[in-house]
Amino acid sequence: MPIIEFRKVNKVYPTGTCALRDVSFSIKEGEFVFLVGESGAGKSTIFKLLTCEERPTSGQVLIDHYNITQMKERYVPYLRRQMGLIFQDFRLIDTMTVGENVAFAMEIIGESPKKIKQRVPLALSVVGLRNKIDEYPTELSGGEAQRVCIARAIVNRPKIIIADEPTGDLDPLNGESIMALLERINRSNGTTVLTCSHDRVLINKMRKRVIELQQGVLVRDEPCGQYFPSSESPAAWIPFVGREISVSNGDEESAKRKAESDALISEGEAALLQLRLEDEAEAKRKKSTGKERDLDVFSSIERESSESGIKEKSRPLKLSVRRDIHKRKSPSPVEVECDEDKDSERQSDVKKERAETRPDNRLSEMAREDDLMDILRQRSAQRRARMSLDERIKQLQDAYTSDARKDVVQDDEKDAGAQ
Repeated sequence: MPIIEFRKVNKVYPTGTCALRDVSFSIKEGEFVFLVGESGAGKSTIFKLLTCEERPTSGQVLIDHYNITQMKERYVPYLRRQMGLIFQDFRLIDTMTVGENVAFAMEIIGESPKKIKQRVPLALSVVGLRNKIDEYPTELSGGEAQRVCIARAIVNRPKIIIADEPTGDLDPLNGESIMALLERINRSNGTTVLTCSHDRVLINKMRKRVIELQQGVLVRDEPCGQYFPSSESPAAWIPFVGREISVSNGDEESAKRKAESDALISEGEAALLQLRLEDEAEAKRKKSTGKERDLDVFSSIERESSESGIKEKSRPLKLSVRRDIHKRKSPSPVEVECDEDKDSERQSDVKKERAETRPDNRLSEMAREDDLMDILRQRSAQRRARMSLDERIKQLQDAYTSDARKDVVQDDEKDAGAQ
């Protein structure tokens, strides 16, 4: 089932630059995809359309069959919670420690301190940086800083990881370790990974799906592609973190390095397993309570069925049972009993359908609160207008009385002068 889908998307910026021209592709859940192309080909525009930083000029962008093309701004943060974003320039907060940077991603969505304390060390164990939880980003190397970004991206259980040039500022060995880490997360957790890179050697070795853009046009989509067709046969993909370190006789340094590498890999695998088990338990708990963590939070967004293509909206059904009862005239006792049974059945069916279609999430409550706040703002504005009008009337009355007093005083002075 596709989790990302572009349907004849065109994007023209206000300056007249055409970034995308009739782009159509789909990415299935759990895929690892490279987006390649020269600078200005439209890769960053695709990422901005997925995160709703930009809107397409025409066409549709769907995530998990939800059309996000016309999404309201207040729903965008909830969409981005389903994504883990990794940037080339890291974007870490220098005044926070490594643990605080990762925890900040959970704090802004309102997670409890207990859950933050539990998940942050696990996320750092996945990337092999649990021992650096109290260090600052300025004390880390480039590869370590990028791994902190990966930990921050996966700590909130995202369905999609979007990586924009994650190895652009790294050396080849660190670049391989970062890609191997992303591949392990994709393989173990089934997280969809969409990344763009210019590392030709790395892409040719990994042999993942490659989507190529040229001047905004999709020109190539290969399931096991390369950066570009080459006559050279690429070497087998052996990630740097998975390579065995040769240990010669009596070489204690090599043995120590190998033991540390094996320990980090095993710790990361165990942490990934623990995170996956926690995510599954959380999903079961929310499913049992009717609050499954899904893109169903967007109750006002049209959902399109992948089979029939029919647009659906999750709106509660209207209860029309009583209306049918009032239309009947002088029913017999037998008919009354039958009608009551049918009415009760209908009401139970309607309640079930309402329970299925009701958006059990905080978003609908926030929408109702927003409507209430709009009403309160209008009333307060009307109240201020009335108050200002009363003040103006009072000012006019004061001015009129003061002018009348002045006239009386002037008349008295004239009379006194005449006398």
